[in-house]
Amino acid sequence: MKIYTKTGDHGQTGLFGGARVSKASARVDVYGEVDELNSMLGATRAHGGEPRTDGMLHQIQSELFTVGAELATQPDKQVNVGVSLLGDAEVESLEHAIDALERDLPPLTTFILPGGCAEAAFLHLARTTCRRAERKLVALADHETVRPELIRYLNRLSDLLFVMARHANFRANVPDVPWLGRNA
Repeated sequence: MKIYTKTGDHGQTGLFGGARVSKASARVDVYGEVDELNSMLGATRAHGGEPRTDGMLHQIQSELFTVGAELATQPDKQVNVGVSLLGDAEVESLEHAIDALERDLPPLTTFILPGGCAEAAFLHLARTTCRRAERKLVALADHETVRPELIRYLNRLSDLLFVMARHANFRANVPDVPWLGRNA
């Protein structure tokens, strides 16, 4: 299989189902954001972390690939993308992971600034990338049919990435940096 096809040389790309759309379309934009998030998680994993976190991120990367495949499918076509679509079970799995990690953490009493140890900083960057993907997905849903499970998944994933960042700092014995406002 050749990597280059030259079919996108005029600013269009193909969706599963055969439709050709502009590379600037909202659908392509959002699955590009999901791909960027997936790459950010890959970079986070490459910098090392505890095995439990790495395992969760590996699973999430696989799930994000599924999200991208669904978003790259022509919405009016029932095309089998070859994978089971994400649903409530995956959202609940993210919630369970959040609850499990939060049990180790001191209660959050203030807003915190992104950063801390390197792993936490990467996770915060992934969180903001996830929020951007979520915003783009909601914008797409304003004009096209999008399964609500996808929006819930990205919303919950950004929450998990926040908690994972806090947990990384906790494990590294690096305190979260509270936001004190301009007058502090």
